[in-house]
Amino acid sequence: MERGVALLHSFGYTIAQMQFEAIAKDDPGCAMAHWGIAMTQFPELWQHPDEAQSKRGEAEMAKARALAAPPAKITPREQAYIDALSAFFDPAKTSFQQSADAYEAKMNALHAMFPDDVEGAAFDALSMLASVPPGDASLSHEHQALAILVPLFASHPDHPGLAHYIIHTCDTPALAPDGLAAAREYARIAPSSPHALHMPGHIFARLGMWQEDIDSNLASVKASEKAQAAGEPGAAHQMHADEFLIYAYLQVGEDEKARLLTSRMAAIGQQMAAMPGMDDMKDGGPLFANELNAVYAVEMHDWKSAAALRPSAGSPPGESFDTYWGQGIAAGHLHDAKLAASALAGFDRDGDAMKNSPYAAYFVNSFGIKRDELLGWQALADDHPEAAVTALRRAADQQDKLGQDEVDIPAREMLGDVLLLEHQPAEALAEYRVALKLSPNRLNGLLSAGNAAEQAGLTDQARAFYGAAARQTSSGANSARPELAHAVQVAASAVAAKTD
Repeated sequence: MERGVALLHSFGYTIAQMQFEAIAKDDPGCAMAHWGIAMTQFPELWQHPDEAQSKRGEAEMAKARALAAPPAKITPREQAYIDALSAFFDPAKTSFQQSADAYEAKMNALHAMFPDDVEGAAFDALSMLASVPPGDASLSHEHQALAILVPLFASHPDHPGLAHYIIHTCDTPALAPDGLAAAREYARIAPSSPHALHMPGHIFARLGMWQEDIDSNLASVKASEKAQAAGEPGAAHQMHADEFLIYAYLQVGEDEKARLLTSRMAAIGQQMAAMPGMDDMKDGGPLFANELNAVYAVEMHDWKSAAALRPSAGSPPGESFDTYWGQGIAAGHLHDAKLAASALAGFDRDGDAMKNSPYAAYFVNSFGIKRDELLGWQALADDHPEAAVTALRRAADQQDKLGQDEVDIPAREMLGDVLLLEHQPAEALAEYRVALKLSPNRLNGLLSAGNAAEQAGLTDQARAFYGAAARQTSSGANSARPELAHAVQVAASAVAAKTD
């Protein structure tokens, strides 16, 4: 039972389900085994339960309640857990938000009733994160969760759930520094979990700690490969780790490593989908491939390749919106009004499909932001730069409050790009500075800020930005980007001048 709960705490849902099913088989009278199975149908921060998960969760909680009914001997604490999850898997609830709010209320009560129950405290904090309403930028739920998690983690430094949930709670620019201590510990606590080995990368990426991010996700890939070799669930976590690796490699100028991983993502996704049995993230291949093909082309400023993007083969409805997002950004840079219009139409079409999928919760905050970004690039393609600035500023202001997606191009950086294209370097530099504060050490942010400063005649500032980019990329040793070569040249000449 403890192993099953530990697996839940590291989001190893498939293997946790197997564990709880084994308990139910060995001990048919164990009500909590069915609670555990139902918990695996509620991936709280990944997605809303789909129809099959909802039905399974409802059925398992019905069994749990039946086994807990008199004359069965069940503790008040166990009954509280069953009552809480029954409130979520209640067919009378008409929306996920209603279910999540009801579950949080019950978990709040459980935590108040049993304050010494560390598992209850951890799951209570997680319930607060799962019930954050779409578009809520107040961070009130996050601060409530941290008030529970941080003191407990200090006294229970080996607890996987406390460390894991602190990282998730702090996975936003405003809170990221508060998650660093947990990020440095979580992999040590659960070294066999691919997800646990990956999770510190969330904080490292937010703080621009790219080598730590790379190390974390390489370890996660190795754990996924080990799980696959052993025939255990966890192999598909490799796609999420590769997603972070590609992004981090791009920030340190390891462009060929990023290109190779990106080119392999579709094939890896097909391999994972063909695996027998179930596995966490198993069906996510097309979504990852579409996202990463777009991100790679946009990060490399390869506008022709971005314009030619097509959804990965076999992409279900609702999983190609990043393809059209990449097309739309390229259309703005290429001043291709026809492509900009078709990209926006494709984004809306795919976005509508996504809104009806279990993954809607994961992307709900970013849809509006990305759509405003596309409106901005469409306006630029239509030669309306003022409208482009207005739309991108709206996207940036919203993203600053909510935080950008895990693997994303900051909207404020795009705003700076448009201002620079419109020959407003001082104004562009101001936007790049804000973008770099919220997304530290992004390579294109440093290069673009250096360019803007250079155009504005701020030579010392340009050298500082270019110097940071050079140091971050080993002086561009593994990149052929012309803007990076220029930055390295300027930085080197500045050093030579000081030496002379």
